[in-house]
Amino acid sequence: MSGVPFAILRHASTAWNESRRLQGMTDIPLSADGEAQARQWRLPAPAKNWKRISSPLVRARRTAELVEPMAPISIEPRLREMSFGVWEGHTIAELRETVGAPFLDAERRGLDFQAPSGESPRATMVRLSDWLAELASAGEPVVAVTHKAAIRALLALATGWQMTDRQPMKLDWQRLHYFTAHRDGGVTVDRLNVAMDGA
Repeated sequence: MSGVPFAILRHASTAWNESRRLQGMTDIPLSADGEAQARQWRLPAPAKNWKRISSPLVRARRTAELVEPMAPISIEPRLREMSFGVWEGHTIAELRETVGAPFLDAERRGLDFQAPSGESPRATMVRLSDWLAELASAGEPVVAVTHKAAIRALLALATGWQMTDRQPMKLDWQRLHYFTAHRDGGVTVDRLNVAMDGA
């Protein structure tokens, strides 16, 4: 099945990443360490010459700006992070202790995990599938800067992973991941964990 290749990069580090807090749609900027990290990254070929797009959230946009500056960046709202609703700003350990059984039950639901006022991985997959179909129809490869839960949803879409067991492929969040988008909204894995030149 033919398709259009694209590469996915998770944004660089924020203070909430460093304290292991769920960020979701909370618009947290890169930390000083994150800014330094993104400045060191260089896109390998063939992604180096591809169009650059980003989630609208500042941590992703800033990462896209810092990785080889001067490349024009387009904003794609469907690349935003999955919303964790009222659980944003808390660590998973805190939520297991303070929310208790409702949080533990949500964790067991896999693709249907959903915080109050939040979004599920399954819903995230739907909007990503819509973007994938559009990308495949346009026929132009891109590098997309996005978020951890969004990339996990993309991996689930590609592999059939239900998120009720261990992730089928280990992802290094400081490396680039190549996929292929298809016109039916599907996606296939190409190459994962490709080193960023200069990293």
